[in-house]
Amino acid sequence: MSLAGTQHLYSSYTASIPHTHTYLWPPVFRQLGARPEIRTILDAGCGNGAFASALEDRGYQVFGIDLEESGVAIARDQCPSIPFEVASVYDDLREPFDRTFDAIVALEVIEHLYDPRRFLARAFEALEPGGSLVLSTPYHGYLKNLALAATGKLDQHFTALWDGGHIKFWSRKTLSTLLEEAGFEVTAFEGAGRLPWLWMSMVLVGRRP
Repeated sequence: MSLAGTQHLYSSYTASIPHTHTYLWPPVFRQLGARPEIRTILDAGCGNGAFASALEDRGYQVFGIDLEESGVAIARDQCPSIPFEVASVYDDLREPFDRTFDAIVALEVIEHLYDPRRFLARAFEALEPGGSLVLSTPYHGYLKNLALAATGKLDQHFTALWDGGHIKFWSRKTLSTLLEEAGFEVTAFEGAGRLPWLWMSMVLVGRRP
C-alpha cells in the first residue's frame, strides 16, 4: 500500500465535523442524480464517512476507502452499515470490496496527489463501462487568480507551509485534459462556492466509455 495517495495523511478527524466542505455536496448530488443508472458508489478519500453517509441516505449502495486509519475508524463507528477499508487511491480500487462500481467520488483529493494519473487509471479500471468519476478540487481560473494577485492573497492561497497540503493546482482545462488522457469523456462541469468564476471549488464528471 502506498503512503502517498490520500489527502488526509496529516488530518485530524472528529465524528461531528464533516471532512469535506458541505458546499460541495449539492453539486455532487445533482451530478449523481442526473445519472439514474448509478446505484453503487465508491467514496475514495472518505475521511470520517460523513459524505458516504449522506450518499447512503439518498439510496445509494456506498463503499469507502481512506488511508488515514483514524478516519476509517470513525466512519465505521458512525456508519456501521457502510463498508469502509484503509486503502490508498493508488492501489487497485476493486480489491478491498472485490467489485467494480457505477460511480467513484473523490472530493478534494486530487490536488494532494503526487501521481494523479495513477489514481485516474485505477478509477478507470474500477468503474463499470459507462460509469462516472466525480471529482472536486479547488478552482483556479484567470479571474480568480487575478483577484488573488490584486488582493495580495497569492502567498496565502498557494502556501508551501501547509504540511500535507495542496501540491497540484487545477484549472478546468488541465483537469479536463487529465481525464481525457486517462480515457474518460468529460460530461459535466459545475462551480461550487462563492460567485461564478471566483468559485472556491469545481466539480468535473468523467464518463468511462
